[in-house]
Amino acid sequence: MKIKVKSDIGIAQESKMKHIVEIAEKLGLVEDDLELFGKYKAKISNDTLTKIKTNVSGKIILVTSINPTPAGEGKSTVTVGLGDAFNRIGKKAIIAIREPSLGPTMGMKGGATGGGYSQVLPMEDINLHFTGDIHAITTANNALAALLDNHLQQGNELNIDQRRIVWKRAVDLNDRALRKIVIGLGGPQQGVPREDGFDITVASEIMAVLCLATDIRDLKLRLSRMVVAYNYNKQPVTVGDLGVVGALTLLLKDAIKPNLVQTIEHTPALIHGGPFANIAHGCNSVIATIAATKLADYVITEAGFGADLGAEKFLHIKSRCAGIKPEAVVIVATIRALKMHGGVTKTELVTENISALILGFANLKKHIETIKSFGLPVVVAINKFITDTDLEVKTLLDWCQTENFPVALTEVWEKGGAGGITLAEKLLSIIDQEENNFHPLYDLSDSIEKKVRTIVQQVYGGKDVEFSPKAKKQLVDFEKFGWSNLPICMAKSQYSLSDDPTKLGRPTDFTVTVREFKPSIGAGFIVALTGDVMTMPGLPKKPAALSMDVDDNGNAIGLF
Repeated sequence: MKIKVKSDIGIAQESKMKHIVEIAEKLGLVEDDLELFGKYKAKISNDTLTKIKTNVSGKIILVTSINPTPAGEGKSTVTVGLGDAFNRIGKKAIIAIREPSLGPTMGMKGGATGGGYSQVLPMEDINLHFTGDIHAITTANNALAALLDNHLQQGNELNIDQRRIVWKRAVDLNDRALRKIVIGLGGPQQGVPREDGFDITVASEIMAVLCLATDIRDLKLRLSRMVVAYNYNKQPVTVGDLGVVGALTLLLKDAIKPNLVQTIEHTPALIHGGPFANIAHGCNSVIATIAATKLADYVITEAGFGADLGAEKFLHIKSRCAGIKPEAVVIVATIRALKMHGGVTKTELVTENISALILGFANLKKHIETIKSFGLPVVVAINKFITDTDLEVKTLLDWCQTENFPVALTEVWEKGGAGGITLAEKLLSIIDQEENNFHPLYDLSDSIEKKVRTIVQQVYGGKDVEFSPKAKKQLVDFEKFGWSNLPICMAKSQYSLSDDPTKLGRPTDFTVTVREFKPSIGAGFIVALTGDVMTMPGLPKKPAALSMDVDDNGNAIGLF
């Protein structure tokens, strides 16, 4: 029997928002602390960010998940619902999450504003152009590309080897036709001919730089270190060498300020920055997270995709950069996704299947073990779907209890914050009772090769790593350039613990192949590209855009 439910956008459009100044007042802010974008969106001003620095810091709770499947896990939904639940039980809480990219919004994955009765609003604005931050990052990225090509055209004072330019252009859409292009054709007045390509904006290093910068001064330093090319002596050429740091900063001066919005239940939420976790570091901005800790007692934040990607990068990259640590980690799991990890196809998910569910537990168990290896307390959140049977729910709860994994049944999609109170109370108990011995799994002084192997073996559960001839040469070069003491940002399939997206569950005895490294020196990490992960995704056969429209009153249709 098909169960009819309201769409996310239908629920969002029926919800009544409060003026954003009223939301800010819950955080101890006033209208002068904000830069208003209409009634329901605002940026927090630089002066306010400076003013709140001396406030006592609140506690961070990180939300992650098992490896995602087409069945959906609802990590953002749980994050939003958990923030609402904390406020319902009298705790001053704030949510800090990423902003959506138009790539997945118009493509397949969907937006990033939660779902059901656990959403951030205004949902339509946030999933589309919001306050223009991603457009500013796109513009800065492409301004740098234009300035670089103009430098070649105007005499190439820096002796840049046009065959070794590594900076790409960017657009915030999945456009596979732009992955590899040739520019500068048509004669001497049209520029210098060379190969080029596009990344999706969320994979741009400028996105990572903005999300890891602590203030404008730090933003400038990071921008100046970004490597754009190599000269004929095979030495790196940076943005600082080009002399365009000031221009890029000017384009980003407003985008660096975090955005304040609200949930359906009027819980404050900071939404800022949007790097993907499969090709970038997958966390919202350091500025927003730090500001959140200064404005509330509990900060509910998330990291993209599963614990093998977003959470690993939060703990190895963002935590180091920001000097923060989570008090506890929530791992979101759904019975639907666990059944897919146990071998069930998407079309069969509504049928009860206990044996497949039990097989899928292996994926959840690996992610729990990974978070525990960082020395952090863990709570499993079972994000309940209306198609889950009582026996399936009982089987998962019983397994968690047998394994001694703290667990809470969560019904925030259907019930909003009320459906997350059990999870909130479980977290408070865990934070009070369990020791937090947070520590990274590798030292920055380890070699790049050792750091990659540590992630593959300890986080993914793999056997070993193979490096392509190109990657091996880069290891030597990066050591020579003094880059080997940076953390690693793995670019890997989100669907599997391995680099093969078809290997679901908990694969073993696999080897991960690193095909090349990409230096993100401004961001402060080295990207390791594995498998067939691309920095410019493509659209599916039937993109979500085909169902989108606007009614005669200007209201969005088909936006989830």
